[in-house]
Amino acid sequence: MTGNSTNTGEDDTTTGERTAAEFVATALSDAGYEVHYVDAGNDRHSVVVRLEGTDKNRGALLVHGHLDVVPADPLDWTVHPLSGEIRDGYVWGRGAVDMKNMVAMSLALAIRYKRYGIVPARDIVFAFVAGEEAGGRMGSGYLVENHPDLLGGVTEAIGEVGGFSHTLDNGTRAYLIQTAEKSKRWLKIRAHGVAGHGSMLAEDNPIGRLGEAVATLSKHRFPLTLTPTVRQFLEGISKAGGWEFTEDTQAEEIVGRLGGLGRIIGATIRDTANVTVVNAGYKSNVIPAVAEAEVDCRLLPGRQEAFDTELAQLLGPGIELEWHEQESLVTTFDGDIVDAMVGALLEHDPNAIVLPYMMSGGTDAKRFARLGIRNFGFSPLLLPPDLDFAALFHGVDERVPVDSIRFGERVLDEFLRTA
Repeated sequence: MTGNSTNTGEDDTTTGERTAAEFVATALSDAGYEVHYVDAGNDRHSVVVRLEGTDKNRGALLVHGHLDVVPADPLDWTVHPLSGEIRDGYVWGRGAVDMKNMVAMSLALAIRYKRYGIVPARDIVFAFVAGEEAGGRMGSGYLVENHPDLLGGVTEAIGEVGGFSHTLDNGTRAYLIQTAEKSKRWLKIRAHGVAGHGSMLAEDNPIGRLGEAVATLSKHRFPLTLTPTVRQFLEGISKAGGWEFTEDTQAEEIVGRLGGLGRIIGATIRDTANVTVVNAGYKSNVIPAVAEAEVDCRLLPGRQEAFDTELAQLLGPGIELEWHEQESLVTTFDGDIVDAMVGALLEHDPNAIVLPYMMSGGTDAKRFARLGIRNFGFSPLLLPPDLDFAALFHGVDERVPVDSIRFGERVLDEFLRTA
């Protein structure tokens, strides 16, 4: 995928997805599609096409991927993060994992199907969208709010962060299909005080009050809570690994056996609230009137009321809260579409097992769910056992094996033909 599509989260510094979107649109147009090119403004561009299927009585399937990536500092990387270099059997670069591997696989298959007249069982809508790394407002959200007709008839969808493999110590390979996401609640906490000269006694310094709140929150661990999705994963992975899992209190022990994957699964057994930004003051000899911090809160389904009560007790009086939130997402691990995903994986890796899991972060699925679409994370990859895949999301030296992408394309092809 060519071009810089870095998303800083701020409109005035974001490069925009124009170059990547134009590349995708041209490739799809050359293959024979009627391309819907959606400009949401400020260089935020998305591309949508529809491949007609044989059975018009079935709902359409949405295959979506986002074109934007998070920033990367070239000084930290072994290769330039925008190079797309192939080295040591890996494709290196920002977005190799999150999520241009899926964009490349689905784009290749969309072109192949059109060029060779391959007709799937149902309509397939391919959407290559902007803005996911900033919450999807200018990509999937813009499509849902302004162009829902492009998604007409869609009943199910697949997207990122699912279908990848994890190899246990005993050699068992498990593929994880995402059936749930925690809610995304970005919080600003704010303390007000009395501005004044920095040389004088300060009895109402908001920085001190905010600092106490931040320190308390950073040390706090929310209670262990196992949702049905997470329990099903823990039971399945424990059986595959030969581990005992009979009590909820053993959940953390199981998570500890999962290596790098434990960072994702460990964040789905309780709510999390991580302070990510602190802003206060503007001059060394001035006590400011306000201090604020930004907190990335991720909640388990059904936990909002309990979380809010616990948070208020933690932060104490005098702290103002401002929320920006998206709800959690849950579906069940059953039905024809799940059978098709499992079947496609086992067709190409017959000795593996397939389990549902909950993602600790969020995806464009939250936006598409507003149209009543049932969502799954299914971007299939067979990964080397020693690759710390979880660390590569937004990480330094992000990369994915070339063979993993080839495997994923074969599985995705199998799935799309039969789903």
